Amino acid sequence: MAFDVARFNSAFSAARYQQDTDRDFDLEAAQQKLRDLIADEPEGDDRDWAVRLIGKLAEPRPAPREWSALYYEAAAIQAAAYPGEGTDEEKAATIADARRKIWAIADRASQEEEAPIRAMTRSLEHIENELREPTWPRD
Repeated sequence: MAFDVARFNSAFSAARYQQDTDRDFDLEAAQQKLRDLIADEPEGDDRDWAVRLIGKLAEPRPAPREWSALYYEAAAIQAAAYPGEGTDEEKAATIADARRKIWAIADRASQEEEAPIRAMTRSLEHIENELREPTWPRD
């Protein structure tokens, strides 16, 4: 039987989630459960990969990324921009304004945060384009 990568990934992700959220996380038990999933797997790349992941579960997790106030300011503008009331043109104008504000914030941001802040405008751009030139009939 072929190595079930999806099953292993799901189990690893569940273990990682539990590790991040459960104060009583049992590392040894989680690793053993993952080892059990590959017990019948023959030597090879798939098994080596799985063994490396099992080992990574014991490595200290990196500290969560700390974002600047500019990042959170841009995120608040993005969240507030999603269409509410008004005509399609009014909604599109609100989104366009939010996109301009977010880009201006990105211009002031550090090099590390510039791209993630600009990325906040992508979903807004798609919505704005759809409002201005719908690709689906609206009946």
